[in-house]
Amino acid sequence: MKTTFTFVTFFADCDNSIGECTKIPTKKKARKKNASILSSKKNLIGGEFVDSQSSSAINVLNPATQEVVSQVPLTTNEEFKAAVSAAKQAFPSWRNTPVTTRQRIMFKLQELIRRDTDKLAKNITMEQGKTLKDAQGDVFRGLEVVEHACGMGTLQMGEFVSNVSSGIDTYSIREPLGVCAGICPFNFPAMIPLWMFPIAVTCGNTFVLKPSEKDPGASMILAELAMEAGLPKGVLNIVHGTNDIVNNICDDKDIKAISFVGSNTAGMHIYSRAAAKGKRVQANMGAKNHAIIMPDANVDATLNALAAAGFGAAGQRCMALSTTVFVGESKPWVDGLLERAKGLKVNAGCESDADLGPVISKQAKERICRLIQTGVESGANLALDGRDIVVPGYEEGNFVGPTILSNVTSDMECYKEEIFGPVLLCMQANSLEEAIEIVNRNEYGNGASIFTTSGVAARKFQNEIEAGQVGINVPIPVPLPFFSFTGSKASFAGDLNFYGKAGVQFYTQIKTVTQQWKDLQTQGVSLAMPTSQKT
Repeated sequence: MKTTFTFVTFFADCDNSIGECTKIPTKKKARKKNASILSSKKNLIGGEFVDSQSSSAINVLNPATQEVVSQVPLTTNEEFKAAVSAAKQAFPSWRNTPVTTRQRIMFKLQELIRRDTDKLAKNITMEQGKTLKDAQGDVFRGLEVVEHACGMGTLQMGEFVSNVSSGIDTYSIREPLGVCAGICPFNFPAMIPLWMFPIAVTCGNTFVLKPSEKDPGASMILAELAMEAGLPKGVLNIVHGTNDIVNNICDDKDIKAISFVGSNTAGMHIYSRAAAKGKRVQANMGAKNHAIIMPDANVDATLNALAAAGFGAAGQRCMALSTTVFVGESKPWVDGLLERAKGLKVNAGCESDADLGPVISKQAKERICRLIQTGVESGANLALDGRDIVVPGYEEGNFVGPTILSNVTSDMECYKEEIFGPVLLCMQANSLEEAIEIVNRNEYGNGASIFTTSGVAARKFQNEIEAGQVGINVPIPVPLPFFSFTGSKASFAGDLNFYGKAGVQFYTQIKTVTQQWKDLQTQGVSLAMPTSQKT
């Protein structure tokens, strides 16, 4: 059976491996060494794309071929400081730019993103590996956040109360913070940057963005489009690198807030280090998303949803549906999943028949395969094994086929760890109560879904489940941007989530003004606490 995938997003986690680091060759030597090497990615500093003076770089590899498609410099400390300085210098003018002007730039940016969606998608497929349709979905879900930012005049409104006391009014205004920064993962090269800088800059902040070193191309294209849309010099800056740049972002006194999407290890490091410096941090991290399948669920619709949400994007979404909990007998459901999974086509993302492409790196593939093996060794049944798949014409690709492990228990390493690959775990429970308990015991809290035709069961699930995003007959319950991405528990660190009202609150601070305009009566000095009572 051929399954048609519908792109329903998530967010991201990243593997912690770092790409191959090399000395940057001269352009002449690079052409001799490998004709496929493109010019090194530039930093964007103060409105100019500039070559890094670093002597070291990371190769950006096509996951389907291992071809080097570009290089990313390890930005120097001086270049990083220059980017932050450019953002700081641009802030006073930008914060005083009318919000209507900022909105119009976002209106133009969304128009340009629509125009160049195919260009962005092709770059994503080349650098990240996902299918072209999935890459177009990546761009579109980010575009929706840009569209949401176009309403900032309303989103950033404060509050006003007249005559809180005799002749006194009080009102609040939302002001930008200053220089903000974003640290992005590999799995959504367009969507995650668009979660960050459009909201931040439309609120009046300036921004320093660090794309993933594995697939920085989409961020560079988006920066070009932002400047074409009219974003002034210095409002958006881009620096490349790995650990050193991340630590610089955490430590720099001029950066007021940090947005991060990625692994728990990196996320908690950033959260603790930056928060200790007094910065705001929002960090979306790892997940283990569950679906509870009730015996009364619609069979075909449920199985199609499970296959799409479990194997789409090669499982490299932190809202991927990685674990199913079947209430009652699971064998008929597993058999149905096997039928659908075997019909999926694994191929390079640029091929028109691909349902899922490669995972991001050889290290990621090795980790996925290791976790599958730990499940087998712990007693899980390997119903479908995708570890040894070879794609003709792309023999060097990082491919893992759809994999299904049944009879999984919560003490297995494959369950405890986020696999971040096309691996679906199948568990069993005797009742809805037991299934909810399984989900709630898990440390992560990004999302959870139930499939049922019972309103009573759905209501109980909604009320008792401990997850930030709940789906009822929806496998990946990521909200549209006028809500917020509400991951919880170990999946999120911080107080204010991405985009929506929470995103605007994250990138702004409240100032409350109390004013009095009246002729003051002649009276003596009073040292008593002021009250709202007439005297």
